[in-house]
Amino acid sequence: MTAKLDYRWHLREVMATRGMFSTTDLRPLLAERGIDLSPSQTYRLVVERPERLSLKTLMALLDILGCSMEELIEPVTVAAQRRKAAGGASESHGGLGGLRPTRARIVRE
Repeated sequence: MTAKLDYRWHLREVMATRGMFSTTDLRPLLAERGIDLSPSQTYRLVVERPERLSLKTLMALLDILGCSMEELIEPVTVAAQRRKAAGGASESHGGLGGLRPTRARIVRE
């Protein structure tokens, strides 16, 4: 019996490691490379797991983030994915762990 293959999408985590915590940071960088996405499309690309993705968009993301395809897309078998989801709920929600933006300080003079 062959295992069913699936994948995990790590765009949000990779963006966080590069200091990009907002989807609006990504949109102009994609536009520079000829990829015109609406704000909602950019948000869904970052937050959700894409089912269809153009290769031009994928190559633009790899160029923007300076990462490899293995960092962005992790292949998994369905059985391994179920075990992982049962073991920890944080993986299923795409948590960023310790990667958080720095809090802004407003100082009145």
